[in-house]
Amino acid sequence: MVDLDALTDALEAHGPLVRVVVAEARGSAPRDAGAAMLVGPEGRIAGTIGGGALEFEAIEKARGLTGPRVETRALGPDLGQCCGGAVTLAYDQIEALPEATDGVILRRLVGGPLPPTVPLSVQRAMAQIRNGGQPPAIQLIEGWLIEPVARRHAALWVWGAGHVGRAIVTMAAPLPEVEVTWIDVAADRFPQEIPQGVTMVPAARPEQLIPHAPREAHHLVLTYSHTLDLALCDALLRHGFASAGLIGSASKWARFRRRLGAMGHADARIHGISCPIGTPRFGKHPQQIAVGVVHSLLGTLSGMTAQQDAERDMTG
Repeated sequence: MVDLDALTDALEAHGPLVRVVVAEARGSAPRDAGAAMLVGPEGRIAGTIGGGALEFEAIEKARGLTGPRVETRALGPDLGQCCGGAVTLAYDQIEALPEATDGVILRRLVGGPLPPTVPLSVQRAMAQIRNGGQPPAIQLIEGWLIEPVARRHAALWVWGAGHVGRAIVTMAAPLPEVEVTWIDVAADRFPQEIPQGVTMVPAARPEQLIPHAPREAHHLVLTYSHTLDLALCDALLRHGFASAGLIGSASKWARFRRRLGAMGHADARIHGISCPIGTPRFGKHPQQIAVGVVHSLLGTLSGMTAQQDAERDMTG
């Protein structure tokens, strides 16, 4: 999928670049179709198509590219990789942000006269997407690449910019399906460099922001203050959420349950908040907590996507 925000930032920072996309993947391959990386004159800027010999070769070709290119590489015979599959790579020279239509970007990479005439097969594929006949998916048809635009469909609100908050945001920010909002009480509590795509919100009274959060957002409460944590939990229970997690020990959570109950929240609602967050067996280091938290979030999102797909199949 094309991440237009990341592409915009890369063009502003580096100028014209080459985007290398896995247009097709067959058999065992390092990445699925749609994986992409950005390459500038000095080498890889962002993204990955799986590393190893395939990526090294693609970077060198991208640096010396003189025009759009499409090629298929058998990973074992051609590159000596242990993967037994094959990938088709599309090399696209980007000088300006491409236009999206109906949630996809259509670009001609090889063949045909100028000005280009869109083949009937490509017109049919675009019509199916436009009419909702099929969800957007990457397709390479007669030298034309159809690519969906990345849409961040999960809102993650992280409350607190301490060590654990920084570790979680750093890990979650690159995920194309997650839109991160990061809140703390003052701007100087955040690091100098905010990960790309993250919305930083300093707020003296963070709990007052909760009415502005989508009700389907996922929340992680991990501020420097137990008092603030409690206020956020109270506000979240009154507002609603897709999921909510609170950093803390079993004893902290026991105290919070009693206090939230005294505030009028039913036990069933209170138990909708998870505490502790992450996977305790991984450990208590901020990065270990972040791994557990993001693993759990991805599992939740995967389950939601599967349910949405099933519902679409039933109604389609």
